Amino acid sequence: MMDKLYPWKEINGGISAPLGFYACGVKAGIKYKDKYDLALILSETPASAAGTFTRNVVKAHPLVLTEKHLADGKAQAVIVNSGNANACMGEIGDNAASEMAKVTAEELALAPEDILVSSTGVIGQELPLAKVIAGIRTAAKEVQALKGKVSESEKTEYAHQAASAIMTTDMVCKELALELQCAQGTIKLGIMAKGSGMIHPNMGTMLCFITTDAQVAQDKLKGLLKAATDESFNMVTVDGDTSTNDMVVILANGLSGVAPEGQEWENFSAMVREACCTMAKAIARDGEGASKFLEVKVAGAASLEAARMIARSVCSSNLVKSAMYGEDANWGRILAAAGYSGASFDPNKADIYLNGLQVAAHGQGLPFSETEASVLLKNTDIKVDVVLGDGKEQAVAWGCDLTHKYIDINADYRT
Repeated sequence: MMDKLYPWKEINGGISAPLGFYACGVKAGIKYKDKYDLALILSETPASAAGTFTRNVVKAHPLVLTEKHLADGKAQAVIVNSGNANACMGEIGDNAASEMAKVTAEELALAPEDILVSSTGVIGQELPLAKVIAGIRTAAKEVQALKGKVSESEKTEYAHQAASAIMTTDMVCKELALELQCAQGTIKLGIMAKGSGMIHPNMGTMLCFITTDAQVAQDKLKGLLKAATDESFNMVTVDGDTSTNDMVVILANGLSGVAPEGQEWENFSAMVREACCTMAKAIARDGEGASKFLEVKVAGAASLEAARMIARSVCSSNLVKSAMYGEDANWGRILAAAGYSGASFDPNKADIYLNGLQVAAHGQGLPFSETEASVLLKNTDIKVDVVLGDGKEQAVAWGCDLTHKYIDINADYRT
């Protein structure tokens, strides 16, 4: 739930909450017979659009196509499949991604360039295109039938099916809708994401789709998304792997009639950032095999970038993650991870706290009760505070512990 002090509130509707957006999920049988595995998001009108993408030099075919389709800063629909990444397949993969856009466009009477395409799943396997195309045709019919013909509760349920359809090893469906009151009217925002493994802060760390009925020019939308991504999805890590398919996309169709400016723009920007942070934390909580949620806050840094580098480094450390799983207050691993982060700081000024218990001061260990520490680390949520004495900047990263179950999930993922 959102903090009551925020100028926005949580509402129903998921990705379809904003005016003029509709979404659905269908069971195309891409990998499993009875799973929602193909999602479609449609805006009634062309929307300003922006995206951020993986920095992995190995990029999936739909991601490359979507980058091209976003070159004009516009889009009207997003088609997403799970169960197959459509990555590393050469010309076959390029053709499959293009065909997904083409068929979606035909079914919705749009131009292929206005369709964004995304996939997630196993790398290096041919996409079962016939099943995907059949699923697209079904989804297009369903999403068009939603316009003004279903109740809000039904529309919300269809949106939930869309959020379910992009899941792979996720155990929890990740979706949220918010609304912000402005002088000219109400702005709504919908967001859905997937991510559980192959998560690391190197953009985008998963798939995420955002819709809003605010009026926002594409250049402002692009800057807003980058800032939100830097604060959220680039600060979450599960296992140190960056996928070939990672993307975050935002569409703003302007149908609210509200173009936020001044303080209202600040509020809207904060709402987008908070929605992204909520999804990032949900991904960390749902990390493959995770038993604990890990939040690392670095304060007193000389720069924001230094704070972020250290927070990500500590949160990414397999030794720290293993210690948290074992409920071991091994603070030395935390300081060591900060030290190899690449950020410059004085370790002799560093204080470290575990769930509020100070275990190190000025870079050296303090006497503390191992029993008390063990009890604190039995909590599902673990907060690590690293307080430097170099400045006033701070940053937060989110992750999870590393358990035996992570190996079990990934040892035979392909088969």
